[in-house]
Order: sequence, then C-alpha cells, then structure tokens
Amino acid sequence: MTVRSRPATHSVFVNCPFDEDYKELFDVLIFAVHDCGFYVRCALESRDSGEIRFQKICQLIRQCRYGIHDLSRTQLDSANQLPRFNMPLELGLFLGAKEFGQTRRLRKVCLVLDTEQFRYQKFCSDLAGVDIEAHDNQPRNLVRVVRNWLQANQGRSSPRARPMIIPDWSVIFQRYQEFLETLPYLCREHRLNYRELQFPEYVVLIEAWLREHDWRPTM
Repeated sequence: MTVRSRPATHSVFVNCPFDEDYKELFDVLIFAVHDCGFYVRCALESRDSGEIRFQKICQLIRQCRYGIHDLSRTQLDSANQLPRFNMPLELGLFLGAKEFGQTRRLRKVCLVLDTEQFRYQKFCSDLAGVDIEAHDNQPRNLVRVVRNWLQANQGRSSPRARPMIIPDWSVIFQRYQEFLETLPYLCREHRLNYRELQFPEYVVLIEAWLREHDWRPTM
C-alpha cells in the first residue's frame, strides 16, 4: 500500500519526531492537513532499503510547496545524553530550498512549531525573526495553528489558484474525534491491525473517511 502521487502545490512536507511519545500529535496533524484539503508527505511514506535517507528527504522537500517543522524535541536523549538534530537539519534544508531554489511556479512556505513560542532562542538563535508557533504539546493547539496557517497561505501557490474557506479549527478537531471513533471499524473493514497502522495505511483510511464526510459545499 503506497501513498498516491500528490500535486506539489498541495503537498505538505512534515518534519517531526516519529516516536511513540509524539504519536498523538502526529496522528492529529496528518488528519488536520488532509481535512484542510492538502496532503502530508514524510519519510515514512516508503521503506526502501536501497534509498539513502538524506536523498529521500531532499526529494520530498523538492516535491512539496509547504513544510511543517516541529522543533519541540530538543532535550537530551536518555540513553546517549545527546540531542537529536534530524528536525533542525531538515528545517535547514527546507529554508535553503526556499531561499535559493524557489521559482515563481512553486514558492515554498513553512511553519515552524515548538512547545513554547520563544524557546528556540535558547538552542537556535539563528532563527531570530522567524515566526514560530507554539502548540504546548496539545493536539487542539496543533490543529488550530496548522489550520490557520494553511488558510492564510493556500492562495499563494499559483496566481490562478482559487482559495477555499477552510472550516474553523474547532470543527476540524471535532471531525478528528469522530474519525477516531470509526477508525477501529475502518481497520476491520480493510483487514488492518488497528494498533500497528503504518503511515500509508493511516492516510488511506483518513481519505476514505473524508470522502464519506466531505465538508465542501456542492457547487
């Protein structure tokens, strides 16, 4: 099961932790992006042992107009007593692509997240001047920030793009709660293990649910 090809103008590169501690935020983030009419792209969408991870990240960034980067995981690792630099590295790649590689056809836009708005000043002062949004590790806050950012930036992908009005973040969060209630049944229908869902499978289930619960008005 693979994620289908996505248009770059509606693809969102997500750079965040992929561990169990972040899973609740990651799951709601994926749903919110898709419910807003966009598509999540991340390193978890394919597992090719012959593919170098750095090259995969570069390719994903190249294919995405939008980027969401969560820098909230900066504490020392309990085992090695070292910080993880994956997220800052990928943010640097995206900012480099935005600064040096953008074209009129595909201007890149990014959202930088952290638990606190100004905490970055203690570990990455070079980001001074970048508007960082705080989610305080709360799914509701994350949905609010992501929805508002996508609403504000969606019309900039193309001069001919027709912006849509995305429902309020509280509506999206409520829809996520409804999706969670039906997720076990969707898994059963597709013969998937509810507790071991992979990223591509989770995306397929989200899209299946959204097709049945589309909020867009009929024109």
